[in-house]
Amino acid sequence: MYNFTPLSAALGGALIGFAAALLMLTSGRIAGISGIVHGLIANADGRGWRAAFVAGLILAPVVARVAGFTLPMPQMPANWGLVAGAGLLVGFGTRLGGGCTSGHGVCGIARLSTRSIAATLIFVGTAMVVVAIARHALRG
Repeated sequence: MYNFTPLSAALGGALIGFAAALLMLTSGRIAGISGIVHGLIANADGRGWRAAFVAGLILAPVVARVAGFTLPMPQMPANWGLVAGAGLLVGFGTRLGGGCTSGHGVCGIARLSTRSIAATLIFVGTAMVVVAIARHALRG
């Protein structure tokens, strides 16, 4: 593992947990990104807080970069069709699963939701299988 950063990972995780708890305690809302974005697009109640939340997700790395933090650039495949296809599959899976990994994994498990615990186990298990196939079986 060449990018093992336990301190920053723990701090980032704590900030995500704090933000999710703060949103739940102050508004009774769940910090599931897919639900927040869906409500923003579908003109649901609370467009203001939803827009602020999404803006914060986008602006946080920009502010960190301006503050002098080094941010790793993600490695993207050269094939944009593959990226678009993967995005569509993630979106379909999110809709089919009734939420995304952030909603189920961070918020649902914290609420001891059986549905979220099952969904998170399926997300993680599927990801493990896909990585194993992509890294070992396809490289034959």
